[in-house]
Amino acid sequence: MTPYSAPSRTEAADAPDEGLRRTLGVDRRRFLSTCTAVAAGAVAAPVFGAAPALAHDRDRDHDHGHDHGHGRGQVLVPPHKRGIILYTVRDATARDPLATDLPSGFREVFKQLSRHGYRQVEFAGYRQHANAPGGANLETVEGARLLRSWLDDYGLRAQGNHGFIPPSWPLTTADLDTFKKHLEIANIIGMDHMGTGGDPTGSSHRADWDVAADKWNALGAIARREGIKLYTHNHDSAYGFLLDGGPLDDQGRPTRSSGIRKLEYFLEVTDPRLVWLEMDIFWAHVAQYKFHTYTAHDGSTRKSVFDPADLVARNNRRYPLFHAKDGVVSTTNGMGYDMVPFGTGVIDYTTFFSRVGERNYHNPMVEDDNSPSATDPAQSLREAKISYDNMAALRKRCR
Repeated sequence: MTPYSAPSRTEAADAPDEGLRRTLGVDRRRFLSTCTAVAAGAVAAPVFGAAPALAHDRDRDHDHGHDHGHGRGQVLVPPHKRGIILYTVRDATARDPLATDLPSGFREVFKQLSRHGYRQVEFAGYRQHANAPGGANLETVEGARLLRSWLDDYGLRAQGNHGFIPPSWPLTTADLDTFKKHLEIANIIGMDHMGTGGDPTGSSHRADWDVAADKWNALGAIARREGIKLYTHNHDSAYGFLLDGGPLDDQGRPTRSSGIRKLEYFLEVTDPRLVWLEMDIFWAHVAQYKFHTYTAHDGSTRKSVFDPADLVARNNRRYPLFHAKDGVVSTTNGMGYDMVPFGTGVIDYTTFFSRVGERNYHNPMVEDDNSPSATDPAQSLREAKISYDNMAALRKRCR
């Protein structure tokens, strides 16, 4: 196989600012002194507290800066930006339409999501039940055309896909060809972005993140030539601390940290014109709960509380997409949260969206890994409606 190599990592134009190595505290007092954020009368708490769930709000047809009729303040997520990743309703796209009256397959699921009010979707692959229109596998040019026609029929737009990122580096010819095929599919479907559900690397060592940056800069350059923004999605471990100094282990790798987080370093060493990020806000808050102390190069224990909204605000254009999933406090699972439908947990989305701003740039995608149910086949689409209504209810009230 012929390898594909790319230029080595270079200094990025418009690089993120120098705030990465400082301690990331949550300065809510300064924020709330100028603007009180509410979500239909209820403000949720961050990871260390609890609060009421959001109220439902069916007034979803306005795309104005303020909801003048109700005096509730600025709509934080405009209607055309309210989306869902299809992984949330994967049971519905996968079920046999010949065996149920419930929406089944992509076309009928698109129809139902549109009725709920959604205007955007993010794919998690292109497979559905074989008896659904178009057949089981729509990961083809012909399948992409079908998907695009159904999206258009129901007033939906695709904003991304958790799809193929080549495992090889340097790239093999086969992987490069497959990657280009996925870019072609993304363009037919009408996506501005294409990405992955995984982290750039599972390592904590700086050298491995340098290699990942070289690879993603190269992939991002290929995607850019096709008019697509390439993005990576995080789990909690990607916002853990980078091992970049101190004593070496028996393999010659550093064992201590400067306090910089892994994806923050990735932001530094990737080209902002080529590589983008999708913050999974749930997993970022899990990281806030799990990774709040580190061993410095000198062996001392230091504290650094992760502030997801601050990181986005300092690198705002690098984060075109979010996964908007919610959680209730858990003291037993080691993560700090159990996942629940959007707006029924305690993650403070009103404050988060207020702080990051750029409401007509960001694309929040509702996600709940637990929505499909083995005993309640209607649950995932029903919870998708609950999540939509709660996202539509988010308001910011300034004084």
